[in-house]
Amino acid sequence: MSRIGKLPITVPAGVEINVKGTEVTVKGKLGTLTQTIDPDIQIKMENGILEVTRPTDQKRHRALHGLYRSLIANMVKGVSEGYKTEQELVGVGYRASNKGQILELSLGYSHNVLFELPNEIKVTTASEKGQNPKITLESSDKQLIGMVAAKIRSLRKPEPYKGKGIKFVGEILRRKAGKSASKK
Repeated sequence: MSRIGKLPITVPAGVEINVKGTEVTVKGKLGTLTQTIDPDIQIKMENGILEVTRPTDQKRHRALHGLYRSLIANMVKGVSEGYKTEQELVGVGYRASNKGQILELSLGYSHNVLFELPNEIKVTTASEKGQNPKITLESSDKQLIGMVAAKIRSLRKPEPYKGKGIKFVGEILRRKAGKSASKK
């Protein structure tokens, strides 16, 4: 059995799961998420515990077993607790501000970058004196928040010499020595 796939998912109070054919809908206090699953994978719900099972030990079924268990577990956690991602802008003159769902970034280019966010994501920006500007993204959809955070980071990836760019809070960057390190 798949180590991830065989783990049961405990469904917290206030979360409702509906399975219609190949579509799983998870509804909670933070929203509703839907995922289409493979018709071979079965889902059983008993006493607030959800189990994902597979019909055979084929390689394809083993791969899908853990995948769909993880996707459903992420949906359950998302609608009950939600997900949060923080990024910081490292660099002189780098700024971030938002007006509704539009994020305005000043990243050292000749123009400001305007980034429109999906309605499912809530964005806040903070600029405190002496600290790097921070962008905080909150959503119930883990896939969407990860994709948007990666897209924002790709606007100015951290460079290895000075570390300037957009990085995740707590991310450890691998730094390189400059030209002067090779001369001795």
